[in-house]
Amino acid sequence: MSYYLFFPLYILLSLTLLAAGCGKAPEQAQAPGKSAQTAKKQQQPQQPIVPAYGDAFVDSSIGDASNLIPILVPDSASGDITDLVYNGLVKYDKDIKIVGDLAECWEIKSKDKNLVYGDCEKYAQNEQAEGAIQEENNEDNKKDDEGFSITFHLRKGVKFHDGVELTAEDAMFTYQQLIDPKVPTPYRGNYVMVDKAEVIDKYTFKVTYKNPFAPALISWGMGVLPKHLLDGKNIIKSPLSRKPIGTGAYKFKEWSTGEKIVLEANHDYFEGRPYIDRYIYRIIPDPATMFLELRAGGVDRMGLTPIQYLKQTDDAEFKKNYNKYNYLSFGYTYLGYNLLNRKFKNKKVRQAIAYAIDKQEIIDGVLMGLGKIATGPYKPGTWYYNPNVKRYPHNTQKARQLLAEAGWRDSNNDGILDKGGKPFEFTIITNQGNSLRKKTAEIIQHRLRDIGIRVKIRIVEWAAFLKEFVDKKKFDAVILGWSGSIDPDAYNVWHSSKTGAKEYNFISYKNKEVDGLLEKGRYTFDEEERKRAYFRFQEILAEEQPYTFLYIPEALPVVSSRIHGIKPAPLGISYNFIKWFVPKHMQRY
Repeated sequence: MSYYLFFPLYILLSLTLLAAGCGKAPEQAQAPGKSAQTAKKQQQPQQPIVPAYGDAFVDSSIGDASNLIPILVPDSASGDITDLVYNGLVKYDKDIKIVGDLAECWEIKSKDKNLVYGDCEKYAQNEQAEGAIQEENNEDNKKDDEGFSITFHLRKGVKFHDGVELTAEDAMFTYQQLIDPKVPTPYRGNYVMVDKAEVIDKYTFKVTYKNPFAPALISWGMGVLPKHLLDGKNIIKSPLSRKPIGTGAYKFKEWSTGEKIVLEANHDYFEGRPYIDRYIYRIIPDPATMFLELRAGGVDRMGLTPIQYLKQTDDAEFKKNYNKYNYLSFGYTYLGYNLLNRKFKNKKVRQAIAYAIDKQEIIDGVLMGLGKIATGPYKPGTWYYNPNVKRYPHNTQKARQLLAEAGWRDSNNDGILDKGGKPFEFTIITNQGNSLRKKTAEIIQHRLRDIGIRVKIRIVEWAAFLKEFVDKKKFDAVILGWSGSIDPDAYNVWHSSKTGAKEYNFISYKNKEVDGLLEKGRYTFDEEERKRAYFRFQEILAEEQPYTFLYIPEALPVVSSRIHGIKPAPLGISYNFIKWFVPKHMQRY
């Protein structure tokens, strides 16, 4: 898969996947010289495709995981694993609607509305009988009515992988860890909005907010932690970071660093036993090697590069063995500047670089046309996308003009701009194992040389890239990507309060108006008001160019055709992974 800094699954979105194949069993090809008896046998009807338990699914990643405790997850590899090992209270269904996960139902109460998901009436009746629900004239309830509350009723009998039953105490403990300033979680901003959290009874967890908070409900898709294993301990040093214990469809088995992570099916999973018995997450840093492994049947899924998708997988043998999918990603790739670096403090410099880069050239040359120009952090076609922001078509003359206005001149006629006796040069760093980003950097390097800027490129192994460069802000510029979200809330990436260690605003962008817009966007339920806030937010980013937004790539996953049960939907394909299966006669492992 393409590597993005990670948002957890509960806020990820991918559009409908368009299957190039139908998910049928591979056809039996008759080789020349076969006997009539063999030919007759091959002409017989194929065995029926019937769901069956067993086999293994071999996934692939260019980078290893780093931490398998959900609230500490910093990257997509870690998230791929925790999504299978843990559950949240809620989740998105295939049609991108919020449904219950560990929560069987919930009630949302405010001054003017009372929304109920699922059959919560039986819970309300029980609580009233037990005196758990306070009277309407209770002062606490009057205070709650100034904002809103969500009461989650948890499924009974759900057990962690060690056999201990999950209760509301686990949800409360997870919340307490998320708001603890000593816990280095990048997701704290969503939970400090809670005014009060309560365990009503063994299976009822309630949170109250003083003010409207648009992402409130889906924020409870965060994986719930086992209190009995973490309470009173330093979560940062917990063995669960490498040996997780959750409630999810798969249990942790082993982790060979830099090689693989193995999970086993949870036969007691509350949604039913997964058909596929083992999930093997292979770490293959080199995409070319990964593709060879795919060809050889060593992996069942990978994200193809454009040339692989268009040129190297068009033969009959590949089409027989694999199904290809493609869709416009909700993520985008960008060139981000360290705004603590004096070279990039003047927005005219950043604008000049934006004009110098030919984005369509990158899409045509690197993506082979499989992508669209990015103008900001949102995808075209969404209700919050602003189509009228300032754009930066390729214009070398305009770029040179802006650099001159910013005080950069070629004073010694060596072809490189300088200022105060220092040449304009900087290094772009990006992660190892992503050829698209490397090629993008090379095209940018060439285009910036045309306007008198010398660029060096450095490729760094993923874990070191995050730990030694991004986290410590030791970079000039980076080429990276963000996955998009269903909700437009971008607080964690762009708000000035999120520039600390291991937080997502690592370029150190600060703008008071943007802070206010992001706060307005998340603190109201009025969609039109949110739309106005996010439209203005995009206008400011387009003007200031803290990132040069490059492109929105098409995602190009491929899955072995022996895997059945894949049903593309607005959320993608992985939402029903526990229903994927391999017919008995096609099982390998």
